[in-house]
Amino acid sequence: MSDQQPSEEAKQANEQEEVRPDVTAAVDELLNTLSTKFAAVSSEIFAKMDDMAKRIDKLETELMESKAKEAQGSPSKP
Repeated sequence: MSDQQPSEEAKQANEQEEVRPDVTAAVDELLNTLSTKFAAVSSEIFAKMDDMAKRIDKLETELMESKAKEAQGSPSKP
C-alpha cells in the first residue's frame, strides 16, 4: 500500500501541474478584460467630468456677464 501512495501523490501533482496553465491563462484573460473595461470606464468618466467643468465655466461666465449688465443698468435708473 505504501508503494501506491507515492504514485497517487505523483498523479495528483501531475494533474495539478496540468491544470495550472489553464487556470493561469483564464485568470490572465480575466484580469486583462477587467483592466480594459476599467480603462474604458475611467476614460468615459473623465470625459464627462471635463464636459461638466466646461459647462460650469460657461454658466459662471454667463452669470458674471449678467451681473455686470445689471450693475451697469441700475445706477442709471431713478
